[in-house]
Amino acid sequence: MDGLQQIGVPVVGIVAVAALTFYVVSFSELREKSFKDFEEKEDSDGNGGFKSSLSSRERRARRKAEKQSKS
Repeated sequence: MDGLQQIGVPVVGIVAVAALTFYVVSFSELREKSFKDFEEKEDSDGNGGFKSSLSSRERRARRKAEKQSKS
């Protein structure tokens, strides 16, 4: 039984760490995708109900780019 513990405990630990890593990466990718979808929806809706934190220079550049794309 002692030999089994010497091999089994590290293997179980490696499997547990692999499963934990898989779930962490999966959830971070889902979170990133949901934020990306939210930002795309916000861009398509205009301001999306949030006050813009862009500087005035960035707002002017965005408006200019939107006007040029419409023309």
